[in-house]
Amino acid sequence: MTFGASAPLFPAVGVDGLVSLDDVRAAAVRVQDLIVRTPLLASPEASERVGHEVRFKCESLQRSGSFKARGALNFVLQLPHDVVARGVITYSSGNHAQAVALAARLKGVRAVVVMPVTAPEIKVRGAEQLGAEVVFEGTTSIERRVRAEGIAEEDGLAMVPPFDHPWIIAGQGTTGIEIQEDWPEVETVLMPIGG
Repeated sequence: MTFGASAPLFPAVGVDGLVSLDDVRAAAVRVQDLIVRTPLLASPEASERVGHEVRFKCESLQRSGSFKARGALNFVLQLPHDVVARGVITYSSGNHAQAVALAARLKGVRAVVVMPVTAPEIKVRGAEQLGAEVVFEGTTSIERRVRAEGIAEEDGLAMVPPFDHPWIIAGQGTTGIEIQEDWPEVETVLMPIGG
């Protein structure tokens, strides 16, 4: 992976290339002052319906509106100063775009997000309100990635991948640490995934 015109980055990861619990713990420390520690709310109705205690981790209350802020912040905070100072770019249909815009705003740097032409207006406005420059490209993730890579190369911006990067995964994994701390007896965690 490269950051625009900069040298390749090979982040340290755990055994067999997996993100380790230590990686997630380090991310939790790194982002703790910049994220909202979201509540884990009990749901008597859902609990009664399934026959087990159910709680919801309310990441919609996160500063950028989703858990994606955790990964984006963890990534941007680990970039070398000279790299992040040139600005960041990503490709996303919405939540990661807003998360990268937030991370860039907190670092005081430029953010460009490449979104699909079909992006929901609320996601576009959210990214713009957080200070991102929005570029529209196609409807697929591949089209957005190719456009973002071109802009990154041309402008010397650091690519903040929306998924499949150890720093992103470790940052987003901080939700698990909070769940375990807030509810040590938890037995099963269910979550939607993408990317």
